[in-house]
Amino acid sequence: MQIVKQGARFHLLMHSTHLLEDRLRVLLKPLGLHAGQARFIHALGRIGEASQRQLSSEFNITPASMSQMTKRLINNGYIQLRRDPKDKRTAILSLTEKGEQLLDEVVAIWQEVDQIVVDAIGAENADQLFAQSGNLRDALGGRAPMVNPNPSPKRQITRVAHLHRSGNL
Repeated sequence: MQIVKQGARFHLLMHSTHLLEDRLRVLLKPLGLHAGQARFIHALGRIGEASQRQLSSEFNITPASMSQMTKRLINNGYIQLRRDPKDKRTAILSLTEKGEQLLDEVVAIWQEVDQIVVDAIGAENADQLFAQSGNLRDALGGRAPMVNPNPSPKRQITRVAHLHRSGNL
C-alpha cells in the first residue's frame, strides 16, 4: 500500500495557530477571560462604546451569545451598559475603569504572545509573518472588528498610527 505524502501546507499554519491559542488560553486564565472576551474588551477600548447589536455583527456571533458574554463582563465589573437616549431599546456598552485596567493586562498578554513568535522565528520573520497574516485575513474578507472596511486615506493613516503605537500592527 502506497502512502500519499502530499498534504495541505496550510495545516502548518493551523497547527501553529492552535499552539499559540493554547498558550494564549493559559495566559488569559488568571484574568478569567477567554480569547473572545479579550478581543471584545480590546475592541471596546479602541472604539469607546458600541451597541450590543453592532458588536454582535462585528464579531459574527449570535445576539444570544453576545448577550451572555456582555452579562458576564458586566457582572465582573469590566463593562457598563446604558440605554441609548435616542432609542431606548438599544444597549450601549463601554469599558469601566476596571475594564480599562483589564485592557492593559490583555494588551500585555498579547505582546507576550507576540514575543513567543519573535523568540521562535526571529524578529524579521515575525514581522513578515504578522504582515502576511494581515494580508491573508484581508484577502479572505476579514477585518478587525469595528474598523471601517473603506476608510478615507486620512482616517486610514490615523488608524495605522494608532495600531502601531498600541502594538497591534
